[in-house]
Amino acid sequence: MLGAAAVARAAQLYGTPVYLYDEGLILKRCEDCLNMPNAFGLTVRYAMKANSNRSILKLICSAGLQLDASSLNEVMRAHLAGIPYSSIMLTTQEVYSPPEMAKLEELLMQGLKYNVCSLRQLRFIADFATGNGLTPGIRVHPGIGTGESAARNTGDDYACFGVHRHDLEEAISCANKKGLKFGHVHEHIGSGGDPEVWRQNIDHELSIVEEYFPDARTVSFGGGLREARMPDERAADIKLLGSYAKARIEDFQKRTGRKLRVEIEPGTYIVANSGYAVTRVIDMKSTTRSHFIIIDGGMEINSRPLLYGSRHPFYVISEDGTRVKSSEFSLKDDSYRTVVAGKCCESGDCQTLAPEGHSMERAMAEPAVGDLLVVGGAGAYCSSMAPFNYNSHTQAPEALFTPGGELQLIRKRQTLEQILENEM
Repeated sequence: MLGAAAVARAAQLYGTPVYLYDEGLILKRCEDCLNMPNAFGLTVRYAMKANSNRSILKLICSAGLQLDASSLNEVMRAHLAGIPYSSIMLTTQEVYSPPEMAKLEELLMQGLKYNVCSLRQLRFIADFATGNGLTPGIRVHPGIGTGESAARNTGDDYACFGVHRHDLEEAISCANKKGLKFGHVHEHIGSGGDPEVWRQNIDHELSIVEEYFPDARTVSFGGGLREARMPDERAADIKLLGSYAKARIEDFQKRTGRKLRVEIEPGTYIVANSGYAVTRVIDMKSTTRSHFIIIDGGMEINSRPLLYGSRHPFYVISEDGTRVKSSEFSLKDDSYRTVVAGKCCESGDCQTLAPEGHSMERAMAEPAVGDLLVVGGAGAYCSSMAPFNYNSHTQAPEALFTPGGELQLIRKRQTLEQILENEM
């Protein structure tokens, strides 16, 4: 934890709601990933969709990570932050129009790496790649997956990411006709899922590489490493997963003579628990069923409970920042229970939602109007994914807490004029 005083100082300097990130924890997570056991080399690509703030990208890349991008705009955004194209892999659902295709080809010639994710993408890129001696990657849809929720499972047959295994022979045939070789094979089975399924996917993917891709030099096991936001959750053991992958890669080398470099693409694991959404209690209400506290930042700063049924830890901090009234990491027998609701005109604007979708109470110390309610685990898929202009609310600012105890503003609060500036 950053400490109550630092949180209160951020609220005083930048107002609420405000996102606050712990720089030290981000760097520690980067170090943990770079130290993951490996056999013949490891590349760690940060999934920038988790949090794509320029300062966050620069910090993570300065620690030695490269980037995984999900759109052409993400690629260009990262480059504008000073990241070379050669450090970026584009894995996307996008299929480009001729002008966009020309831009992609331009960036590929400057070192951008590209994963083919459909037969149509393959047909569009094959001639250019062959003619310029490029060896793109291919994302394979394994037909199995796991995730924090159904919406975060990207590997089973309810999801459409990558070239499905039953289309691989057609993809290989198309590539062979064009003289195209795949140098990189990629699978991503979901975010925040079962580590055991992640481990099984290592074997599954290596069997596909051995059967279909004799020219592959790199294998990516994707991201989705489970992080523990709540006290009763357990994070993935990255050393254990790395050791398993290392052993399987070494077995592959003994069997085939091929040394494969490993890539992973963590997003949540790098930034989730570094981030806090600092809000203020602005009202209190009750019905015959529930108590409610109203905070000034709800679904427009953290939509994960509404989208996924996700749970986040709460910290109640006195308005002056002198004490933490309670957190779910220290909670024992507090009898006060309340729904944490936002200010949007939407019944789903609650940070405490039951799996069925209705609001539910959570135990905490009873706050007072004016106290700070801090939502933990808000570093990933919050600022980058929030519907922040709903009800014409403005996008919250973001700040970085440095290991030296300083606060740095890394995104200003949006103004109403900025919401309107593109309207005709």
